[in-house]
Amino acid sequence: MPLLPFATMIVSTHELTLFAVAVLVIVLTPGPNMIYLVSRSLSQGRSAAFVSLLGIAAGFLFHMLIATVGLTTIFLAIPYAYDVLRVGGATYLLWLAWRALRPGAPAIFRSRKLPPASRRKLLAMGFVTNVLNPKLAVFRCQFPPSFCIRNVDRYFYRD
Repeated sequence: MPLLPFATMIVSTHELTLFAVAVLVIVLTPGPNMIYLVSRSLSQGRSAAFVSLLGIAAGFLFHMLIATVGLTTIFLAIPYAYDVLRVGGATYLLWLAWRALRPGAPAIFRSRKLPPASRRKLLAMGFVTNVLNPKLAVFRCQFPPSFCIRNVDRYFYRD
């Protein structure tokens, strides 16, 4: 039975539950967003962490917008574009690894005092941290289409 009497369920309850569990696992897996939030909350307090969280939420909205616009469809139509994104993301991750592991680099988990940042900067850093998070980008572009309806035309082209 639909949640609303006038609504038609496009995705079954089973698929929606599977998707929600998968999203929960991805969100609870520690990554750049969590590291950023913990570091800002420890160095600047609860209000800075909340502003940073708003920036991260804006990044989630950006990923949802890109998925809604149909970036996955573009990647399926132009496989070369997806290859460029994959190679670019891998290159970025290798660059980050080199910066962290190169000879003479500072210790990765070295504790240091972060300089206080303005609310605008906290919001922007949260947004950028989320948008550049490769785990979320790949997840948002690849995973949701597997839960989409199979016969779209019957929902959009009714007589």
